[in-house]
Amino acid sequence: MAKPFPVNPKNPERICWGCDKYCSPDAMACGNGSERTQHPIELFGEGWNEWGLSAPEQQDKAKKTP
Repeated sequence: MAKPFPVNPKNPERICWGCDKYCSPDAMACGNGSERTQHPIELFGEGWNEWGLSAPEQQDKAKKTP
């Protein structure tokens, strides 16, 4: 079972987000490359989870709710 993905972690720069192991950047166990995978909040900023692939589903749900 996969770990739940944190939406707004406290210190995202301290962890590699490339897989479910969530290793520290200096001890990546998955072999994800030489650099850590950044958390979406680092790449896109606050509200990153309110747009993108899940946005149409959220908009549809909002329209159906009275």
